[in-house]
Amino acid sequence: MLKLTRWREILILAACPLFIPASAHAAEGELFGLLENKPLSETWLNAGFYSYHFNRDKGLNGNNLGFGAEYRFSTVASATAGRFYNSDREYSNYVGVYYQPVYIGPVRLGLVAGGFNGYPKMRRGDWFLAAIPVASIEYKNVGLNLAVIPSYKDRLYGALSFQLKIKVF
Repeated sequence: MLKLTRWREILILAACPLFIPASAHAAEGELFGLLENKPLSETWLNAGFYSYHFNRDKGLNGNNLGFGAEYRFSTVASATAGRFYNSDREYSNYVGVYYQPVYIGPVRLGLVAGGFNGYPKMRRGDWFLAAIPVASIEYKNVGLNLAVIPSYKDRLYGALSFQLKIKVF
């Protein structure tokens, strides 16, 4: 298993494409580049997350069932909201925006930024803001969001979070 410092190196390398000037566009058929921002209208639903926690000895809940929706309004952005049973075995709500301007093959890379609540050690369960690196892959009517959730002090526990989703419209 990779040490935390190795994970940080991987995240830094993965984030580097985010700093390419917006005027740079990859040519058609290239493996890596920036997506052209075009309007879309797609609605995706999910049943929560599965989280693989970095601190395996804490007895955290990895089966984060719930309900969420994602509305993709462009090729690079979407809005999301939902509710799930979190790692601390409490209910959490979230609302946010995905921004994924970079692609590597069929995978979109970027961040999801938004508000979360329900974590008892983080602001006593009240709302807080977070930005989380995320990769997404979609094929016809199914998709997967993979988020790298960083640990934050003794308040939030880091994990790889897997979210399966189904396109309904």
